[in-house]
Amino acid sequence: MSAAGESGAAFSGFRELGPGRYREVVGRYYEEFTVGEVVEHRPGRTVTELDNVLMSMLSMNDAPLHIDAAYSAHTPWQRPVVSSLVTLSIVGGMTARTTSGRTTANLGWENIRLTHPVFAGDTLYAETETLAKRLSKSRDGHGIVTCRSTGTKSTGEVVVVFERSFLVPLSGHGLDEATGY
Repeated sequence: MSAAGESGAAFSGFRELGPGRYREVVGRYYEEFTVGEVVEHRPGRTVTELDNVLMSMLSMNDAPLHIDAAYSAHTPWQRPVVSSLVTLSIVGGMTARTTSGRTTANLGWENIRLTHPVFAGDTLYAETETLAKRLSKSRDGHGIVTCRSTGTKSTGEVVVVFERSFLVPLSGHGLDEATGY
């Protein structure tokens, strides 16, 4: 899954299609995960007031703590707190391209912990540690990977931690050729 740069050195994230032509790679195959590895996901994402209001309304979470500045002024935070559903969605989304871009099925989320509030203007980053992997007993050509992802503010403050398991194809069992990936 690497391609050669001008110097002939390999770089990852691309598949060589032919001389001087590459396709960006989304996700990894089961064999490419190593238990204990940690991936830092970039770019980061600055959360906006629009993100919070729009996603809160889409998820039908109209709690005044998240969308009413006058109400929130009377809380200990003195301003709207970004909905935990928004924080989880942004951090989860930041991790998806690398961890589960080739996933056949998301199997579950566990041990979700929201440790500090997020506010509009905070920039979030994420990292993911591979905790476990095993071949699937029910789906030939697939394995199950379990990861722990951590979302932090640019200040280093942890805001969310969660574990997620997903079904990933083994090499030779993906959809690359059939779908143009």
